Amino acid sequence: MRRPIADPLDRDRFPIDEWALVESELSVPDLGRTETLFSVGNGYIGLRGNFEEAREGVMQGTFVNGFHETWPIRHAEDAFGFAHVGQTIVNAPDAKVIRVYVDDVPFKISEAELLSYERRLDFVSGVLTRDLEWRTPSGRRVQITSRRFASFTDRHLAVVDYEVTVLDADASVVLSSQVINRQDRKDEYGIGGETLGDDGFDPRKAESFTDRVLQPRLKRNSGGRSLLGYRCTNSRMTIAVAADHVVETDNEITQSYILEDDLAKQEYRVQAKAGVPIRLTKLLSYHTSYAVPVRELADRCDRTLDRVRERGVAQLFDDQRLWLDDFWSRADVEVFGRASEQQAVRWNLFQLAQATARADGLGIPAKGVTGSGYGGHYFWDMEIYVLPFLTYTNPTAARNALRFRHSILDDARARAGELSQRGALFPWRTINGQESSAYYAAGTAQYHIDADISFALVQYVNASGDEAFLDSEGIDILIETARMWADLGFWRYNGGEIFHIHGVTGPDEYTTVVNDNLYTNVMARCNLRAAVRSVKAMKERDPSAYRSAVNRLGLTDDEVAEWARAAEAMHVPYDDSLGINPQDAQFLEKELWDLPNTPLDKLPLLLHYHPLVIYRFQVLKQADVVLALVLQGDEFSPEQKLADFEYYDPLTTGDSTLSAVAQSIIAAEVGYSQLAVDYFLDAAFVDLADLHNNAVDGVHVASTGGLWAALVWGFGGVRDYLGVVSMDPRLPSGWEGLRYRLTVKGSRLRVELRRESVQLRVEEGDGVEVTVRGDKVFVRPGEPRLIPLDGQGPIRHGTPSTSALKGELRPDGSVMTASIPTLAADDPTPTTGTSPIPVIQLPPGN
Repeated sequence: MRRPIADPLDRDRFPIDEWALVESELSVPDLGRTETLFSVGNGYIGLRGNFEEAREGVMQGTFVNGFHETWPIRHAEDAFGFAHVGQTIVNAPDAKVIRVYVDDVPFKISEAELLSYERRLDFVSGVLTRDLEWRTPSGRRVQITSRRFASFTDRHLAVVDYEVTVLDADASVVLSSQVINRQDRKDEYGIGGETLGDDGFDPRKAESFTDRVLQPRLKRNSGGRSLLGYRCTNSRMTIAVAADHVVETDNEITQSYILEDDLAKQEYRVQAKAGVPIRLTKLLSYHTSYAVPVRELADRCDRTLDRVRERGVAQLFDDQRLWLDDFWSRADVEVFGRASEQQAVRWNLFQLAQATARADGLGIPAKGVTGSGYGGHYFWDMEIYVLPFLTYTNPTAARNALRFRHSILDDARARAGELSQRGALFPWRTINGQESSAYYAAGTAQYHIDADISFALVQYVNASGDEAFLDSEGIDILIETARMWADLGFWRYNGGEIFHIHGVTGPDEYTTVVNDNLYTNVMARCNLRAAVRSVKAMKERDPSAYRSAVNRLGLTDDEVAEWARAAEAMHVPYDDSLGINPQDAQFLEKELWDLPNTPLDKLPLLLHYHPLVIYRFQVLKQADVVLALVLQGDEFSPEQKLADFEYYDPLTTGDSTLSAVAQSIIAAEVGYSQLAVDYFLDAAFVDLADLHNNAVDGVHVASTGGLWAALVWGFGGVRDYLGVVSMDPRLPSGWEGLRYRLTVKGSRLRVELRRESVQLRVEEGDGVEVTVRGDKVFVRPGEPRLIPLDGQGPIRHGTPSTSALKGELRPDGSVMTASIPTLAADDPTPTTGTSPIPVIQLPPGN
């Protein structure tokens, strides 16, 4: 995979600002990317970074978490248990539109003569600001300033503040504020009524709709407040969108409105005097439901807007700033002396806030609320890549996300039944709790999602001390997932009893439906052990809660004993000849894919090769064994971690953005320090520099969460095994230091890592106990601890290469070779190579 330069952004266009993403030059060709980069959201509402004037755009989008339409999945060849109902996030009515005309000339930013331009997404205020000066064809200079945010304090509220000033002459100005149903209709500029999924094959994009999605149910305009209400055709979900308007100007003004099923337009005609500003503040409210009638949602919109009108617009901006002050006090990671990386880190952390802050019991979509990629679905991304960040910085948000999983537990039980299993099997991809993955081999077969959810649950409980959640809801998840594993696996007796799990897919989707996938087996073992520990602890700690769980779930002592037995007998693949853990039972029987000599235009592989072709080779879409080393590192020796990393790293394409962060963490641990930095930079800039060529579809939220882990777990060396927080730092060469915070059992610990020491300080709470390189340290309030460090771990130079693998012997004595499958249009001569992995462009992926 490509190793990015230290700073891949054009710094003339995107100047470095450690607390903002700033665009100082307009670029129309990559509007799709910047629409994503400058999105604002709060975990419930998301407004893409389209210009308010809405005359240009790649995806004019407004998204509401969980608001979706369903559609029939039509399998060419059906079978029992296949998913039959798809779910796709809906492009909600777009209320951020404000068009401006000066002397009847429309402002169209792509054609306008701009005398100045700056767009700023401010991580401190949480506000997207755009300032520009436009010279009209008649020579008038017009200043236009806009501000926009989705409220972190009021879940259902967004604000657009738009100010126009004609600087040097009187003029006629018209402001046209609109709410447009873009899902089903095009506006007068031909924008809308379409989905990104229809411009060529790409399984990562959202599905397109051919029939009308939003059925009109309500429209009204009163006192400058416009409202549209709809019900989805199939899912029956309802939505109401209201836009309230506050106009401030000393100019003469008249107003009118147009109200249609798919358009609400409020127009203001102003006789503008030179230098006298016109400010239009647009207060937006979105409410959605699975069952509530549209009229009730409209009332909720009214209540939201009435309340914020009473508080005043200025207070809304103040509240946004105060919320972020608290967020950064818990979540900031400071990278000393590296301004470019610092800006990228904070942009990624800010995206985590925008994806999770007010999800409030909903899941966290793979793209947050910044785009329609992956149909707005929730995956394992949430638990493995995002929840660790929330657990240690915002435990309340982590709890809410886990409660969402509990809310769909009945669906997971039903799904397990469909697949002839006991217990519960959570859907691989979903919005409403039902499985929506049509391709079972890389979807439903990823049973490991049960263990991923349980892992995140136990990590949260250990870090937060929230045993009440465990006893009331979490225990149900642990018990039902443990039941699934005990039923899915089976026993073999070969010199002792061994527990196997067959017919599953691990995280690497280039290898599917295999036996004894290592990641699945070690995570299932973790799940089983956690269920046993939790049941026994609850029985001792809270007999009443234990009896309630026994009665509610039909729990028996015999099945708990069976879980313990299965966990201890779990088969963990290991090959003596190569000294590595095979990814699965048959993985080493395959030939190597010759990645170093794979043409760039054949990446990512999933877009150019049939799955069966890919499945026949040792080649990875994303880290699989290596991710197991991250999450279950206490189950592997340092020597095993090094051997596994050196084997699998050169076989990993990086076609998924989920991969770089795990590779960075283990590279840092085993001593490939520069490689760890390279992978860190891949993750830091994957969206900012559009390294996967699909930033238009939305932010890679899992990668943003993984970036926090790459810093804290990777370079900070933090691990949490069974509730014991430990540190073994790996600060990269040339880095001055890191500063980050961890919230553990209600106490906030500040960690400042330097090359020669680590300082621990309690900023809030009663104190924290951690282990630093094997020594226990208790940190009390007002008593910071400074621990000297003897180096930053082992240092290894270079990078692992497939060259070292060719010629190795498999367990059966055959020799490994490397090749590239021949496509019909290619030269039929087989391609093999011996060169190390070259510098290539990072392909698109998840």
